[in-house]
Amino acid sequence: MKQDLNDAELDELAELLNATPEPLTPLDVLMLDGYLAGVLVQPRVVPIDQWLPPVFDFEHRALPDDVDATWLARCKHLIERRRDALNAGISEDGVFDPVIVDVDQLPPVSEYEPQQSPVSRALMPWSAGFQWAQECFPGLEDTADDAVGAALSRIYRHLPAQGDEDKALIAVLDREQPLKDLDGGIEDLVNATVELWDLTAEQRFAVATIRRDAPKVGRNDPCPCGSGKKYKACHAK
Repeated sequence: MKQDLNDAELDELAELLNATPEPLTPLDVLMLDGYLAGVLVQPRVVPIDQWLPPVFDFEHRALPDDVDATWLARCKHLIERRRDALNAGISEDGVFDPVIVDVDQLPPVSEYEPQQSPVSRALMPWSAGFQWAQECFPGLEDTADDAVGAALSRIYRHLPAQGDEDKALIAVLDREQPLKDLDGGIEDLVNATVELWDLTAEQRFAVATIRRDAPKVGRNDPCPCGSGKKYKACHAK
């Protein structure tokens, strides 16, 4: 796997995101992790100039022109490293460790909160970040593939139900695919994400008809899949 962020670097990234200039409202580090995974499993490769801005604001507002360049460069460096590690884990290893809330620090359940299992409470921020990626880039949700829909539902089951249809779907999943504990919930979340990668891989890496004005990817150029490897060591094999 690519060199992942250690705990100290994750804490640093959390502080950097909290320092995003107001009035922008950035993702926290838990939602960011789900968001990056949600971008990676899109049926098309999403370039960084498209997926990075929504990290810093839920209303798609741009960073100010006078933003601290050192702050932004460090944010970008850490975010890209985590993205590359997730990409390697999902696409090569078929497994990754999602960044989730520390269950020992979960606050007591409020009477005003929707009823959720302890597993879903722990996985909700990650799942919300994944859903944010689908709102920004709706390629997955626009597909008619039932297998894609089924995998998405296994991630969205950890979000508060928005209506009777959501409640019915969650009830079916709880009955047919129950999650006994947090470890089981994490395993299912990871498996659903990897399945989405596999289901969209053919479309994502489909070779388009060569056009005369299209630049050819050189063997030593970065692979278009975003793995960080040279083309010759990745999809040119």
